[in-house]
Amino acid sequence: MAEEKLIASFAVDHTNLKPGIYVSRQDTFQGAPITTYDIRMTSPNQEPAMAPAAIHTIEHIIATWLRNNPIWSDRVVYWGPMGCLTGMYLIMHGSYTPQEIRQLMIEAYQHLAQYDGPVPGAYPACCGNYLMHDLPMAKWEAKRYVQRLQDDFHCQYPNVQRPTDQSGATFYDA
Repeated sequence: MAEEKLIASFAVDHTNLKPGIYVSRQDTFQGAPITTYDIRMTSPNQEPAMAPAAIHTIEHIIATWLRNNPIWSDRVVYWGPMGCLTGMYLIMHGSYTPQEIRQLMIEAYQHLAQYDGPVPGAYPACCGNYLMHDLPMAKWEAKRYVQRLQDDFHCQYPNVQRPTDQSGATFYDA
């Protein structure tokens, strides 16, 4: 069996990747842009990955906040964790700069950092693993990420060459 072609996201140098916001993939669907953002919260392979219960809580609280945001709610396609537990993916209708998404993420994570209450959707009928939540750790991760976005913003993948298609458009892959 032939070796499968490596997808572009695996070409990202994860040994030098810093917390930040990166454009992971850009697609067009029915003539409209769809953009996937890499919301990288930790330095992969340099810092511990986030605890599953904390990232699950981050997913619930920020997904709820995004989908109720009067400006951005209609633009959000998906919000969810990376399998490596070093960040989240945000998929949006439209094409926004990492700087625009940075401000959105600062607001979302500040909301989480100040959140006091039950985790939205953390009930058996709403969640497949409703007992796996850690609000205190999620709040700690949120505070740390806001500080990182404010103090040392990264938005360009290190050592990445993006392939182009036949039309000359740059290819991104999540």
